[in-house]
Amino acid sequence: MMEHYQYKQMRYTYGFEEIALVPSDITINPDQTDISLAIDRLTFSIPILASAMDGVVDVKFAIAMSKLGGLAVLNLEGLQTRYANPDEVLAQIADAPPEKVTSIMQKVYSKPIKENLIGDRITAIKDAGAICAVSLTPANTKKLSPLAAEAGIDILVVQSTVTTARHISKSYRGLIFSEIIKQLPIPVIVGNCVSYSACRKLMETGVHGVLVGIGPGAACTTREVIGVGVPQATATMDCAAARDDYFRTTGRYVPIITDGGIRNGGDLCKAFACGTDAVMLGSILAQTEEAPGRGNHWGMATPHEALPRGTRIRVGINCSLKQTMFGPASVTDGTQNLVGALRTSMGVCGARNIREMHQTEVVIAPAIKTEGKTFQITQRLAK
Repeated sequence: MMEHYQYKQMRYTYGFEEIALVPSDITINPDQTDISLAIDRLTFSIPILASAMDGVVDVKFAIAMSKLGGLAVLNLEGLQTRYANPDEVLAQIADAPPEKVTSIMQKVYSKPIKENLIGDRITAIKDAGAICAVSLTPANTKKLSPLAAEAGIDILVVQSTVTTARHISKSYRGLIFSEIIKQLPIPVIVGNCVSYSACRKLMETGVHGVLVGIGPGAACTTREVIGVGVPQATATMDCAAARDDYFRTTGRYVPIITDGGIRNGGDLCKAFACGTDAVMLGSILAQTEEAPGRGNHWGMATPHEALPRGTRIRVGINCSLKQTMFGPASVTDGTQNLVGALRTSMGVCGARNIREMHQTEVVIAPAIKTEGKTFQITQRLAK
């Protein structure tokens, strides 16, 4: 027989549904845990961000999220800055039949961004006393970020499906993160990435936070359309390793934020054990009464004019934002009282703070949701 060489080596990667956390030998009262998040000079009492999606965050939602201690990111390239009255367009998207919704989105998102609305939206958030974070794609960052900074934003998020520190294009000078950071007097968060090397190189540009995750969002179809992505448990661990190595080398701690793939409190807790410093949520928050999507959720790439990579999903409305964050939970699926779930998990894992939660033992456990759950599985299938 002829000898053959292995063309590529592959490793097995894991999503949150395939792992479980091992409790510690020491437990802590949940109310004694510290779950605060620091991004540069800003501190948040809960390590939860709302994703920059039009069905999740508008001005009112951003204010409500800030008052609860978290952070909502407003999409400056979405409906809020294209229409003086975006509620009418949001209703149109919510009412569209499934076979027409993508074409309708492509049409409404083709309207130009109105620069005056950028300042109006930011001012409304700031006048309410809320922390204001906004999102821009790399293509529009150099043009629109000075306007946003002048209007008073507290955090800039530069976000695309895949973001790297070195981008090759026909442009003579593309977006250089180190230059943007020097120009703006505010923290800059950049994403998204899933690998050790990409995360480490982004941190070396001077960014203040890195978003982790490609394609795991409930409404995202990137993995189906272009085949790109790494399951979130592995992606989070790899980027956490880059953060820790960068910290040991430089003494500068850059938080990572796991973005997408979190369906419930269990996934959220696993993300922190895998090494994240915060999570960014979409579909769970789209289900709240305060979300502008009227029980619908879609991603930033859904209305792309040539290659949409997302779909509108109906998630329904089940409770208020406060109940989702702090309870009391009225359901047993883990989608409410996320903060309570995190504190309880940290307590049984013996973690007094988020960095100690990073040390929690994680095991491969594909049967974690099925072992002993015959009746639950049968009843779910019957529905």
